[in-house]
Amino acid sequence: MALYMVKARLKKELLKNLQKNLSSGKISRMRPFGRALQYSLENARIDNENPDYVLWVEEDYCSPPLAMERESVLDQYFNDIEVVRVETEEEGWNMIKDKPNLWNRK
Repeated sequence: MALYMVKARLKKELLKNLQKNLSSGKISRMRPFGRALQYSLENARIDNENPDYVLWVEEDYCSPPLAMERESVLDQYFNDIEVVRVETEEEGWNMIKDKPNLWNRK
């Protein structure tokens, strides 16, 4: 398993659809990655330096990173997806803990 800090440009016009798919549990039911992706997206943060981008930590087993997640979910809602390896989940979330939560936007 590898852990990544993900930075991606949100397709803002699709934010409500993403929220609906998270709320309905559609994403969490995807196998094998659904529950981890659900948690990550529910806790996603807005990048202070560029508020068009969203940040989250993702656990992944694919090569290239996030291949299944991109095909099934991420490419629908995000562009310009970048990943950087982090050592632990705690380290990754601590890096973005002070950034605004995506779901508390005004």
